Amino acid sequence: MQDALLTIYPWLKVGHVIFMVFWLAGLFMLPRQCIYMLDHAPGSEGEAKWAERMGKLRKIILSPSMMIVWVLGLTLAYTTNAFVAGGWIHAKIALVLGLTGYHGWLVAQTKKMARGERPLSEKTLRMIGEVPGLLLVLIVVLVYIRPF
Repeated sequence: MQDALLTIYPWLKVGHVIFMVFWLAGLFMLPRQCIYMLDHAPGSEGEAKWAERMGKLRKIILSPSMMIVWVLGLTLAYTTNAFVAGGWIHAKIALVLGLTGYHGWLVAQTKKMARGERPLSEKTLRMIGEVPGLLLVLIVVLVYIRPF
């Protein structure tokens, strides 16, 4: 099985990177959309439009991209025996688990907002919007530098 996967390894890697970019772009966009929604009163037409946009972002880009990233990433790790190669992969998986948890938490917040609740302030949304970028930096360092 590993030999067959090695023949398509470059394509697995390309797919992993492409869908990682889609996933992260969506995670950067979603808090910004929440900020825009704050300008509209609960139950208003403007709120409904932002709720629809956030729902589409979650369903069309975010969740499918996250799932593909996980499948391709685990396949890449299996193909290259990365699980036994070093601790960097374990740290990367821990960070991606954190990013996945952030994704789930953010989705829950957007669903609350779509129901008219306002669980997060604009300041909080601006601050949490930086989380994916920070995790991305750490993950890229782990993958390319492999410090341990």
